[in-house]
Amino acid sequence: MIDAQIFLMSITLTQVLVPFFLLIGYFFEQGFTALEIVKKADEKMRGNSSLVQMVIKTSRPTWSREMEVKAWMAQGNYALILIQSPARDKGIVFLKRGKEVWNWMPTLERTIKLPPSMMSQSWMGTDFSNDDLVKESSVVKDYDHRLVGDTTIDGRVCYKIESIPKPTTAVVWSKLLVCIDKKDYLELYSEFYDEGGILINQMRANKIKMMDGRLIPTHIEMIPTNKPNQKTEIFYNSILFNRPIDMKYFTLENMKRVN
Repeated sequence: MIDAQIFLMSITLTQVLVPFFLLIGYFFEQGFTALEIVKKADEKMRGNSSLVQMVIKTSRPTWSREMEVKAWMAQGNYALILIQSPARDKGIVFLKRGKEVWNWMPTLERTIKLPPSMMSQSWMGTDFSNDDLVKESSVVKDYDHRLVGDTTIDGRVCYKIESIPKPTTAVVWSKLLVCIDKKDYLELYSEFYDEGGILINQMRANKIKMMDGRLIPTHIEMIPTNKPNQKTEIFYNSILFNRPIDMKYFTLENMKRVN
């Protein structure tokens, strides 16, 4: 009789504890793991530093144009972006230092500090915002992340993560939905929502190749949802990761002479 009671008690205890531990695991996955996944994906494309050579193509229903761009990035808080072509835009530079973003216009011989209100505006007439290109906000630090499911993109099983900006943070988007490859932590698809919860842009990444020892997407498309036959593409020609970059490089003075 005693053995039977112990057996019944053990079953009852198991019924109580198993759901409890499953719940604990669920919350662990929904919080910490989602943050770690986003951080891994972010670091995959950044490294401690990077030197990028790329082409940015903007397509519209009646025209298209390409820009050759060179970018230096370091420590996640510093970036210098140089326009190399076309001729009319050659020499334009964007500098990010922490939360400050500056623009050098060689034709005007003038340096302009971009106010926060301009971060949501189009960068150089593309479908990327100023914030998207210079990463004024940090996806890792400025958003809370949670796992909302799985999906498959181009044959790769991905985490589906919802990112909501923290209450004290001023950012462009009210919500992000990000899909990150489970094997290599590649961000393959993202959705960008405005303050009204309306889907504004979709970003797709593909043409995965090895560059400087890292497997990364080398083609990224930003596609507005409400503007037919319109998109902006980034083609990575080369990326060098974790090369030493003197922090004096990211100065207002250097904007005027970088090449």
